Amino acid sequence: MPFIGNQPALSYTSFAKQDFTTSATTSYTLDNPVANANELALFINFVRQEPTTAYSASGTSLILTSATSASDDMYCVFLGKAVQTVNPPNSSVGNSQLDVSAINSQTAETSIAGGDEVLIYDTSASALRKMTRTNFVSGVGETNTPNFYAYGASSQTVSDATETTIQFSNEVVDSDSAYDTTNYRFTVPSGKGGLYLLNTTFRFVGGGVSEVNLKFRKNGSQISAFYTYSGAVGTNIYNGINYLSRNLTLFENLSAGDYIDVAVYFNLTGGGTCTLNNNKDVAEFSGFRISS
Repeated sequence: MPFIGNQPALSYTSFAKQDFTTSATTSYTLDNPVANANELALFINFVRQEPTTAYSASGTSLILTSATSASDDMYCVFLGKAVQTVNPPNSSVGNSQLDVSAINSQTAETSIAGGDEVLIYDTSASALRKMTRTNFVSGVGETNTPNFYAYGASSQTVSDATETTIQFSNEVVDSDSAYDTTNYRFTVPSGKGGLYLLNTTFRFVGGGVSEVNLKFRKNGSQISAFYTYSGAVGTNIYNGINYLSRNLTLFENLSAGDYIDVAVYFNLTGGGTCTLNNNKDVAEFSGFRISS
């Protein structure tokens, strides 16, 4: 049927009910006023009574034809007073009632603060829960920290047939202050165990070699190495200087407290010493956590 005015909102109806404390009387007071007995459904001991015959009602006055007793159960439902609301009853909204515009019509954000909240479903409690961005992302994805990058401060002299720790003593990056520039070690911080990607590069200059061994050490013991032996070393000339460069990459599961450093071992063809060129552009030690 046509009407004048705004489209009325959908409403959800529940009829008001009143329970009475009975006694040996015929007179009771209603919680809500009514025009007559037909606006009430009256029940005594779970039997519906006939309006105007078993009772009369006007305003807030209810008059029974026969008196009740204290043991009777009596209640009424107000047929003329429907309690309405534009809010749906609890647990009544499903997927079919939720329009997609409830989400995709909202203002889009390009960043999210730590205290901003998202809605999740808690399977253990079978209930919806809210969670802040800070707590949500702590269990999702990786931030690739700790991470570090270091290189040597100056050239380093290495003796023949001696395993020597390479002195990467300058930090460029050290997200968790986990790299020590005094003993040239990266130590896994508490709670930061996981799979790590480690990389190192070095270059030496000087005389010929018959063997080179570049190695990662975990807690002082070798876990990965790059070997070059006699006949494969070769000689490179740059600006009239003999040099040799090597690189080593490692994936390794590390636990909190484990430490990693880099060492090199030379067999020099004529004995003596050689020089590691530890400048930033030719020698470095770096790494980061890939996953927890």
